[in-house]
Parts: sequence; structure tokens; C-alpha cells
Amino acid sequence: MNLKDVTPKEWAKFIIWALLYTLWVIWLGNYWWLFGLVVIFDIFISKKVKWRFWKKDGWFDDILFAVVVVTFINIFFIQAFKIPSSSMESSLYTGDHLFVSKLTYGPRVPQTPLTVPFTHNVIFGKESYSTLIQNRYRRLKGFRQVKRGDIVVFNFPNGDTVLRRDPAADYYMLSRVYGRDQIIDRLGPVTVRPADKTDHYVKRCVALPGDTLEVRDGLVWVNGEKQTVWPGVQLSYKVVTSGGKLNAKTIDKLGLNVQELYYSNQLPGYPAMPLTASMLEQVKKLPSVVEVSLNVDSTDTFVFPYEGGNGWTRDEYGPLCIPAKGATVEINDATLPLYERIIRDYEHNDPARAKEEGKYTFEQDYYFMMGDNRHNSLDSRYWGFVPEDHIVGTPAIVWLSTDAGRKFPSNIRWKRFGKVKF
Repeated sequence: MNLKDVTPKEWAKFIIWALLYTLWVIWLGNYWWLFGLVVIFDIFISKKVKWRFWKKDGWFDDILFAVVVVTFINIFFIQAFKIPSSSMESSLYTGDHLFVSKLTYGPRVPQTPLTVPFTHNVIFGKESYSTLIQNRYRRLKGFRQVKRGDIVVFNFPNGDTVLRRDPAADYYMLSRVYGRDQIIDRLGPVTVRPADKTDHYVKRCVALPGDTLEVRDGLVWVNGEKQTVWPGVQLSYKVVTSGGKLNAKTIDKLGLNVQELYYSNQLPGYPAMPLTASMLEQVKKLPSVVEVSLNVDSTDTFVFPYEGGNGWTRDEYGPLCIPAKGATVEINDATLPLYERIIRDYEHNDPARAKEEGKYTFEQDYYFMMGDNRHNSLDSRYWGFVPEDHIVGTPAIVWLSTDAGRKFPSNIRWKRFGKVKF
């Protein structure tokens, strides 16, 4: 095509797309992709190559364009996510559908790029990705780092090994309780997944790299200071009534999850009612409520790092130092259980050698995550640290919220549409 025949409109399209593409390449940090400008120039200006060689009807072009654009947006900008459990109530509810911002902390360059579009790790009961190509972890520049108190979406660390017949189960925890061979016989075989293909979890970041964390009476202390109790944080309380259940309308008005409530005639009352600080004050004022007391669990000692004798429980936990990139810690019989998985699985080094040398220097940052529903959350207290390369993003907005316990249309939580503060 003669350049003299190119219209101003075609030049304008080329300039706009070339500028956007160049900005993306600069953000990506891999300048080999600048050769793509040749393709853009040919599409809009020279038109030497018939790029749409398959084209007969427009519908195929439309579908292909939609797939490419949505995949690009999912990788670098936002991704849809559904809250699968009640571990974050009353901040996020089971059935909340979110858009997760990847720009906040910076999107990760795909580590496992060969993936069926619009899937995460499974399609038709089988893996929807191939590990033929595996890239090293790299994160593009975002707006900021993870802050203490952020709600964070991340790849589940223990999800790197899953049981075929129950992929949502925690393989490591079940193996410790029942034995690896027995669990594989019952629920196996096992599948090993790359870090970016493990299931997504969402929790609140309560401690940053370099922090020292403690949990006292269910409340978080960091570096010796009591942390903010966020409005959505729920603790478990024993609620004694004058002899009957709370009214169903009262329970609904309080925003309580009926699936987590158990009424005991022997008490009488509710042995474990999850309440936020606001809910607690309302419950205390109810005429039928006689007594309210905080439940502090001193029996659940099966918490990370699973070593008996330290007295840690989910409500009385730590002190625990959160690993930071470049920090060096002493490695001995007492500290190895804390950092063995980091050394072996996340940083691919030899724990035995680290113990022999008596020290280890961390290669990346780590975080400690807890669910806001503190007594109904399998979080870092049970499976340990979240590596920096597992961080996905943070919830941006609720675009749909449904209650599985109700029928349409009452199952739709209209008030949660467009919610942006959690």
C-alpha cells in the first residue's frame, strides 16, 4: 500500500494504538516486545500481511477479540472473584462477587502462561493449564505495597498439592491428622500445582515482613502494640438468654449468619455467637439476653508450626517473627519448624544445609493473614506465611451478592451492590 493513500483517520488509529502498546511495553519492562510495533504498523498502515486470514464471517473476529481483551484485562488489571466461605464475615459475605484489583500491588507476569482462557486451574474436572512453559516470578509496578489491615486476595500456599477427590481440602493438614497414605487412599491421587495456579483465598493482612505478631485473647498485637479492631472483625461470644431463642427478625437485623448459630437448651443460649463490636453492643441491650462473655480457645493447639509444648492456640498465639527479604535468622531445632517450608518449597533451598550453617537469609517477603471471622477461619495461624509471589490483589468492588440460603429474588443482597469499602 502506498503511504500517500493512508487517510488521516488510519494514521490517528495507528498513533493511538502504538502509543498505548509502547506504554504497556515500558510497564512490562521487556523491550523485545517493541517489535510488536511492526505488526501494529502493518495492521493500520502498510497492510502487507493478511492478519485475518481465517476471516469469512465477522463473528469469529468478534469472539477472538473479546477473548484476547478480557484475558489481557484479567492478567494485568482486574479479575472476577467469588467469596466461597464465611471466613471474612462481616467484611465480605459468602456469595459476594468481587472485582479484584491487580493494579494496587502490581500485576504478576504470568508464571504459567499456557492456560485455557477464562479458567483458573480446572476445566471439566481436569487441569486447564500446561506447565510446559514456566516463567520466573516477576511483578510489575503497582500503586503501593501491601499495608497492614489490607484485605488481600492470594494464592493459597497449601494449595500446591491437592487431593483429586476433594481439591478444596487442605492436604497437609489432613496428612498430619490422619496420615499421608490413608488420606491419599481415601481422597487421592494428588495433583501438584504451580504457585499461581493454586486456589484463591481472601484474608486480612495483619502482619508485614519484619513484624513480630502475637494474638492475645483473640486480638492481634504487632510489635508490642494492640492493633485496630476493624469494623468487620468478629469474635466468638457465649450468649446466655432468659430461656429461648432470639427472634428470627432480630437475628436478621443484626446481620448474623444463621448457619453459624447453634442454640443450646442446656445453657440456655448460644455457646458460640460470632459478633462484631457493633453487634456485641446491640446484643447486650436485648431484653432476653442475660449474659455475654468472650470465648477464648485454649484447646485448639493444632496450629502452625505444629510443634507441641509452645502453648500456642488460635486465640493465644506467638510471638512470631514474620520473615522479610534480606533478613537473616538463626536456624536450629527450635526455629527450623517455623521456616522449613519457606526454605524448601518457596525458595527451593536445602533446610538441612541451612541448619548445618546455623542461619538462613530470606529471598522474598512474607505476610501473615487472618480471617475477620476469627473463630471460623483457616488462616495463617493454621498454615503459616503467605509468600510475596502468591499475592494477587485486593478487592475493589462488589458487583453481585447472593445468599445461597434464600430463594430468588430475596437471595439478592441489593445493599451490597457497588460496595467499595470493606
